[in-house]
Parts: sequence; structure tokens; C-alpha cells
Amino acid sequence: MMSFVSLLLVSILFPAIQAKQFTKCELSQVLKDMDGFGGIALPEWICTIFHTSGYDTQTIVNNNGGTDYGLFQISNKFWCKDDQNLQSRNICDISCDKFLDDDLTDDMICAKKILDKEGIDYWLAHKPLCSEKLEQWRCEKL
Repeated sequence: MMSFVSLLLVSILFPAIQAKQFTKCELSQVLKDMDGFGGIALPEWICTIFHTSGYDTQTIVNNNGGTDYGLFQISNKFWCKDDQNLQSRNICDISCDKFLDDDLTDDMICAKKILDKEGIDYWLAHKPLCSEKLEQWRCEKL
């Protein structure tokens, strides 16, 4: 019984994936190097990510026969590989579950590749919700 309690305690204290629910200002700080990349201002990214994943790194959405992962909702059809879609082109050369943790380094690298190849319209929320009136998406703490 003692070993079960110890194991349960360890699994609660150290989950396999370190997920994070960001705030607007926390995310602005982490993504500051993306400001201006591809002509997209940081408030546009913050708005788009809010409407895409709610700033939650563990967001997974089944979408048109594929699955989208993480803050940037990166698809397993083209950009990453998972057990569900073995035919993925895996352009970012990464396992999709890497987009579910709190380290956004690989997420940002792949998002930049997507932006280079597909443009900001890859993220459907951008045009109708995040292309103008961006004052509310700015973080005053930066």
C-alpha cells in the first residue's frame, strides 16, 4: 500500500507532460521573438492563439480527419507525426506531442515554417478576429 501511495504522489507531482495555461502577458513574453516575423505583430499572434487554443498548451482538436495540437494547433496531416496519422508529411520533423508541453521553442520553430509556407491564413481565426483592433491583445508589462 505504501508503494502505491508513493507512486500516486510522484505521478501527481511530476506529470509526464508539463502543460501550461498561459496568461496573455506570460505568452507575450515567451513569444516576443516572433514579433514582426513574416509581418505579423505580436498582438496578432496573441489574439490568434487565444482564439485557436485559449492559451492552453494541451489543446487537442480533431479537425477534418486530422488532429491539431497545442497553442498553435499544428496539424498532424502535414506538420508533425503521431500514431493516428502515419502518412503525415511531418514537415516540421517532430512528434506532435512535443506541442503539448510548456516548452514553446519547437512550437515557435514549426509555426514559423507554417507561416513561411502557408501564410497567416493557416490559422483561420486570424483574418476575422485578429487582423485589426488589436489594442486589447497588447501586454502593458513588456
